[in-house]
Amino acid sequence: MSVSQDRHDRLAVYAELLLSANRRVNLTAARTSAAVWEHIEDSLTVAPYVVEGELVDIGSGGGFPAIPLAIVCGVRVTLIEAIAKKATFLRSALTELGLEGEVLIGRVESIAHESAYRERFATATARAVASAPAVLEFTLPLLRAGGRAVLQRGRMDEAELRAVEAASPMLGGGPPVEQALEGERRLLVIEKRAPTPIRFPRRVGVPQRKPLCFT
Repeated sequence: MSVSQDRHDRLAVYAELLLSANRRVNLTAARTSAAVWEHIEDSLTVAPYVVEGELVDIGSGGGFPAIPLAIVCGVRVTLIEAIAKKATFLRSALTELGLEGEVLIGRVESIAHESAYRERFATATARAVASAPAVLEFTLPLLRAGGRAVLQRGRMDEAELRAVEAASPMLGGGPPVEQALEGERRLLVIEKRAPTPIRFPRRVGVPQRKPLCFT
């Protein structure tokens, strides 16, 4: 997507910050400027689906897709990252780039049960941090009604997609809408339609080991 010169310049600063920090901390497999820009462009495929309001990102790592989206869409971001060294980079990047947001160190299974964050956000994003049903269980409890989960995925087999379709209403979500991108990349977009039952997400580790409706 096309962006203004100012936003492009800020994306360039982010790319340099990431490349520099990546020499000390393993933030991303992208080791060259071209590879980082490829990830930035991939992040911006989410932009058309961002809802006005706050955005939460699960397993933020080096900041994809949340930091590029914060720069381009102007949204406040909350980044959830379990690894302290990565969280330190994310905090520094938000400050250097003048972006509004916060970084939470911890597991989303616990954070999603905190009243300060549950049912709060307009958009929730996640790259391929776990199976799609597990990521849905991470994201939907954090969304307010009318919010939107946008999951960046690669190839998905029929069983995984059917599991998402079955799990979504259990978590307060609508039917998943699949948006094809280049190659095998795709987005799964799910609207939050009703409150998530308090039992979700399940305790730490369970959504990955036993994804809803997926064996």
